[in-house]
Amino acid sequence: MRTIDLSGKSALVAGVANQRSLAWAIADALSDAGARLILTYQGERLHKNVAELAATRPGTQTFPCDVTNDDEIDALFRNVGEATGGALDILVHSIAFARREDLDGEFLNTSRDGWHTALDVSAYSLVALTKRATPLMQTDGGSILSLTFQASQRVFPNYNVMGSAKAALEHATRQLAYELGPMNIRVNTISAGPIATLSARGISGFTHMAKHHEKMSPLKRNIEPREVGDAALFLCSTMGSGITGTTLYVDSGYHIMGV
Repeated sequence: MRTIDLSGKSALVAGVANQRSLAWAIADALSDAGARLILTYQGERLHKNVAELAATRPGTQTFPCDVTNDDEIDALFRNVGEATGGALDILVHSIAFARREDLDGEFLNTSRDGWHTALDVSAYSLVALTKRATPLMQTDGGSILSLTFQASQRVFPNYNVMGSAKAALEHATRQLAYELGPMNIRVNTISAGPIATLSARGISGFTHMAKHHEKMSPLKRNIEPREVGDAALFLCSTMGSGITGTTLYVDSGYHIMGV
């Protein structure tokens, strides 16, 4: 039986908020397989949480990064280059944000600034991070992974502009996969079912959404963070070596349902 061994590999995981975040579930799975972790955090408010999680995985380093600031992104990758000896194998993008007023109410009332903020933080940041990660992956290739949600394809009340951002993220995944394929860099995204993360709790009606998902999905349950971590581990390993430009659904099969 084949096992996944990431010993000697370096993984940058951007977007860890706390121990309940999907980014941490992914980081946990990668670390269990032997990967060396680098975690980012935005601002001192989240620094403590990320530092405490990093301490549970010896050798993990943490660096600040506000993805709306190119100088901070450049500084991050200088640090990553020094920490890894100039070689990065895995990049995980788990970053999304929209202003509360642009999630509640009618999509029609989305402000121009709100639109820019949501797409900048949630979608363009994948492009910005990938641009800096690519030079560190040029020797042996690499795997880039982000997190999306089915609101990119369907209407979910109170998800509003974030659905537009996820649609942009999925398109960026395909475009980057096409351009980076010749360098043996694979780019994929996981569409996860509803999980009560810090960001999900900011969505009005989330509890109802999760209950509906549990009732209607073929598996008749919601997913666990560990299942997203396991799927990410597969995609980031050589077992997923033939997969790129793909959206992998980890949602108990909810996405196949018509009603």
